[in-house]
Amino acid sequence: MSEFELRDPFFLLVALLGPLIVWLAVRGGGRLAYSSVALVESTGRSLRHRVAHLPALLLGIACALLAVAFAGPRIGDATTEVHREGIAIELAIDVSGSMDARDFVRGDMGVSRLDTVKEIVSRFIEGDDDELGGRPDDLIGLVVFARYADAICPLTLDHLNLDHILGQVEINFDPNEQGTSVGEGLALAVERLHRHPAKSKVIILLTDGVNNAGTIDPLQAATLAAQHDIKVYAIGAGRTGLAPVPFKTPDGRTVIRRARVELDEKTLQEIASRTGGRYFHAASSDGLAEVYREIDALERTEITEVRYLQYSEHFDDWVLASLGCMALAGLLASSVLRRYP
Repeated sequence: MSEFELRDPFFLLVALLGPLIVWLAVRGGGRLAYSSVALVESTGRSLRHRVAHLPALLLGIACALLAVAFAGPRIGDATTEVHREGIAIELAIDVSGSMDARDFVRGDMGVSRLDTVKEIVSRFIEGDDDELGGRPDDLIGLVVFARYADAICPLTLDHLNLDHILGQVEINFDPNEQGTSVGEGLALAVERLHRHPAKSKVIILLTDGVNNAGTIDPLQAATLAAQHDIKVYAIGAGRTGLAPVPFKTPDGRTVIRRARVELDEKTLQEIASRTGGRYFHAASSDGLAEVYREIDALERTEITEVRYLQYSEHFDDWVLASLGCMALAGLLASSVLRRYP
């Protein structure tokens, strides 16, 4: 709401000179001596006589207007400015062969763990119509790992491009790259984050297996994350036991067989504990979606609301009005209201 105010109201004391100026202007005219004014009084007062003191009054008003001008008249418009302090998030996703297990269900069909992860992470980034609001103010990067780790998207606010890259992620079936290096995936995510100036840095680590490759121990990588004030939310996807996994037969057909998979929850729990994060277990598509909803609620963008007044100054308007009164007073005093002798 707009509000009129004076920056230096003590200048209004200058307005007290107005009555003095009027009195001096009225008393300043000359006088003529008459033996008798009876004849003049009998004729009544003319319009010119009635407004004879108008120039003096205008000078008094001009003085008051100048006083207001010097007091600094201004109108303040209330303005609200919102500052958003985004979070730097590195997504570290397992793409080893076990992520092809079909124990997650979409509708009536089993889908791979990786396809389910990609769908839910995409909703986490962009938002959906349910409880995921998206992360428009956050820098998000993407690391994938099997036997080796690879940073396939740097920290970025271009979430449309990030979502496109995520959609291209596939399970690594290369025989030379089989295995799961949780330690190297986590260490690479830390390396991508630790130099960034963001106040809040988070890694969301997702795997369905056991660290069985690479040269970096997952707990060493967790300690490194803690040293750089990086929080790790660890997600264990699926469960230990038998899971339906597709296999190719010698004749080229794909069949579903039950294979044993193992999830190292103890290590993931320790990773989260060392970094001040949390561990989540997601044994189904709905469970995984709920995990990302919880993380979305835990890590929110810092919003600071700043309220201030933006002023528009009106000094010129009052000065012009004062000068107008002076000019009109001078014009009247030198023409139709000119005083004699």
